[in-house]
Amino acid sequence: QCDPGQATKYLYELLYNDPIKIILMPGCSSVSTLVAEAARMWNLIVLSYGSSSPALSNRQRFPTFFRTHPSATLHNPTRVQLFKKWGWTKIATIQQTTEVFTSTLDDLDQRVKEAGLEITFRQSFFSDPAAPVRNLKRQDARIIVGLFYETEARKVFCEVYKEKLYGKKYVWFLIGWYADNWFRIKDPAINCTEAEMAEAVEGHVTTEIVMLNPENTRSISNMTSQEFIEKLQKRLGKNPEETGGFQEAPLAYDAIWALALALNKTSAELVKKGLRLEDFNYNNKNITDEIYRALNSSAFEGVSGHVVFDASGSRMAWTLIEQLQGGVYKKIGYYDSTKDNLSWYNNDKWIGGAPPADYTKVITTFRFLSQKLFISVSVLASLGILLAIICLAFNIYNGHVRYIQNSQPYLNNMTAVGCTLALAAVFPLGLDGYHIGPGLFPFVCQARLWLLGLGFSLAYGSMFTKIWWVHTVFTKKEEKKEKRKTLEPWKLYATVGLLVGLDVVTLIIWQIVDPLHRTIEEFTKEEPKTDTDVSILPQLEHCSSTKMNTWLGIFYGFKGLLLLLGIFLAYETKSVSTEKINDHRAVGMAIYNVAVLCLITAPVTMILSSQQDAAFAFASLAVVFSSYITLVVLFVPKMRRLITRGEWQSEQQDTMKTGSSTNNNEEEKSRLLEKENRELEKIIAEKEERVSELRQQLQDRQQLRSRRRSSNPSREAGNHFSPGLSAAPAPPAPFYQPNLPLVRCLVSEQADKLGRGNCDGSRVHLLYK
Repeated sequence: QCDPGQATKYLYELLYNDPIKIILMPGCSSVSTLVAEAARMWNLIVLSYGSSSPALSNRQRFPTFFRTHPSATLHNPTRVQLFKKWGWTKIATIQQTTEVFTSTLDDLDQRVKEAGLEITFRQSFFSDPAAPVRNLKRQDARIIVGLFYETEARKVFCEVYKEKLYGKKYVWFLIGWYADNWFRIKDPAINCTEAEMAEAVEGHVTTEIVMLNPENTRSISNMTSQEFIEKLQKRLGKNPEETGGFQEAPLAYDAIWALALALNKTSAELVKKGLRLEDFNYNNKNITDEIYRALNSSAFEGVSGHVVFDASGSRMAWTLIEQLQGGVYKKIGYYDSTKDNLSWYNNDKWIGGAPPADYTKVITTFRFLSQKLFISVSVLASLGILLAIICLAFNIYNGHVRYIQNSQPYLNNMTAVGCTLALAAVFPLGLDGYHIGPGLFPFVCQARLWLLGLGFSLAYGSMFTKIWWVHTVFTKKEEKKEKRKTLEPWKLYATVGLLVGLDVVTLIIWQIVDPLHRTIEEFTKEEPKTDTDVSILPQLEHCSSTKMNTWLGIFYGFKGLLLLLGIFLAYETKSVSTEKINDHRAVGMAIYNVAVLCLITAPVTMILSSQQDAAFAFASLAVVFSSYITLVVLFVPKMRRLITRGEWQSEQQDTMKTGSSTNNNEEEKSRLLEKENRELEKIIAEKEERVSELRQQLQDRQQLRSRRRSSNPSREAGNHFSPGLSAAPAPPAPFYQPNLPLVRCLVSEQADKLGRGNCDGSRVHLLYK
């Protein structure tokens, strides 16, 4: 009944009731575990015919236990042999949480390791297998060993169907002692149809202990295995397969034969010592030892095959290997673990035509830059380098021309060299594993960094220096008035040298402390449409260092501040004109364009770093366009001017023919206004002296009139000046002189606060009054 409680009751009844028992023969593993562990206290041998638990192989717990039913671990050598045959090294397992399956799996784990294989995923469940099955799917398990009872097997494969964990990519190994139609039996515990279950279990492999000798040879009982089955079926009557323990019947029959042979052998040995089997009692360990030795050395041909026990008392037997093909189990081979002999029928069938791979083979592929894009940008960069060389040659050749000299040609030369270096950086930017090996990649990384860093410092630094000087000199009129007349070029060169030096020091420290090296970025695996056992792992090469973000923060922070400051200075000096740096407006325009391109491109390339084509396009085209704009804005107007006007023209002619001559600029206007102001100051002084004289004359006449009125009051109404008095006061009209507007203004006490157009005749009338 496989009931340990009932077994305990019967065990004590047998032991404490006569006659004395010489051997105990339990069936199930649960009962055998109880009986075998207690039997040693009574010096009793235990022989089982239906116990498969691997735990019973423990000789320390069960020192007197034997069994003709092989241990469940006997499946494991067969499984390992099949793994080797089909070339599988990665195995997954799922088990029901019981002692027999746990110990079986522990034994499998040990044997797999000894064979150089690996159990990669191990899942277990008590009653609901849904989560473990999902985990197997998630872990991409392919070769799966399932250890569970038949009822749980239906639950497992219903979940397998739902998770699509079957088909040509998967192989399941199950226990072979299920009923042949176990997956067709209706089970209220699952919600899968019979067709779905049949689809899910198709192609699985089972291993089963051979309980009936497949060969037509006569056993020690003088019967073949087929004759034994026929006699058994006659005894059982109809439907013998439904009888409990029918499959184990050959094992039970051979267990009786093993016992009989062992007792015969023991009896013969006891006779030599003057003893008999009838002398056995529960305290007689000597007779127990003789029976143990006799059973341990058993070797005979039974109806179940060759009967022999290993050191742990377990039966050594063949293993039957079957595969479900078209809903029917087909024998595909046998394995004899005692001789390590695999008998193969070569009739195994696979849904995909061949045994699947035990794991998804990952093929690493690198994402390389589009060669069309690289070639196109390289052509643009090459043309840009050629343009920079032409501009540099033009500037050097025409360095003696005054117009070129007034543009600070050495700074322009630095700009051209910087653009050349920046454009040259486009080539290492596009180099990857398609062109070079991993060993050269760090050098390419350093080339990118140095070319871009120094190119930016030279090209932008020289333009920034120009605009900085113009802003410094012309935005503070009084303090810097004298500096406008002289320009010391060495200060400009020192400023550029400082900017370049800072970059060089930073790059050297970066290269020494945390050098750039090749790093690999991995992307999500991609499944090809043609091969289900292969996945593609895209990878992308990057130039990086341990503290890349820190270094980029320092580098981008410094450059970003320079760009923003350059934009501000260019805006502030947009209306300034100076002949010392006659192209500063063009420099300002170039700074606008370079700053905008750089400030947009830097963050965008960091965001798009995982997209090699887009990142390269943004970075390289920003460099190319910045360089082109700078070269065109700075040098093309100079070329056009010298080509159309001729570099032989004199400074006077050059001044007359250009709209930007000194007579038309703000500096010349300021000089003329100062001269005019001095002339006006002289006229004002003369007029003020004349006004003082007129006031004195007016005062004298008023005094004279007062004396005459006091001496001759009768003549007051008709009083008038005699013609002889030439200095007498005149009517207002003679003093009202509209042809002297400047005098009218200067007469007033507030003349210094009035403009030249704010005067009218009212000032004269006021003065007269």
